[in-house]
Amino acid sequence: MNKSLFDLLRKGGYILYARHGEATVGEDQPNLNFRDCFTQRNLSDIGRRQAVYYGQILRNLGIPISYPIVTSPFCRTIETAQLAFGRAAVQIDPFWVEIYNLSRNLPAQEQKQIVHSLQSRLEIKPPEGSNSVIIAHSFPREIGVGEIPNMGTVIIKPLGQGMGYEVLSKLSLSDFMNRRSI
Repeated sequence: MNKSLFDLLRKGGYILYARHGEATVGEDQPNLNFRDCFTQRNLSDIGRRQAVYYGQILRNLGIPISYPIVTSPFCRTIETAQLAFGRAAVQIDPFWVEIYNLSRNLPAQEQKQIVHSLQSRLEIKPPEGSNSVIIAHSFPREIGVGEIPNMGTVIIKPLGQGMGYEVLSKLSLSDFMNRRSI
């Protein structure tokens, strides 16, 4: 892992797009209801530990985070954010369900619209001296920022509205853990 990446993150200006922790409890039901966690896959004990570690590691590395943390409305993304950053630090954004929906067999035009909306969100620079965090879902291969492992993070440099964004790195949770002492 490149130490300079963590130096950049300490200065702020990036988006950390993270996939939720491991979710193996239950399954997403056809009658999925965001207010009823029993209709969705939820975090496993490992996923809960991953979320706690994630927040601790970012704090230990001295990476400044702007609040609120944005999440998808799924219970597993909300719980991941709350365990990592605290209950009051979370803002639910229904757009991130669209990323989950990309894994379905969507018509090309609908997929293109979702990716366009994604781009406009990833172009927004965080407040000066801090980084934004989004906790949502993995992408299908070759779409958006691609596949992300449980609690993996894509480091994104927003270039400003209408200017696009740059993916700097993809880090697994163990990549962060291995650099914890820096």
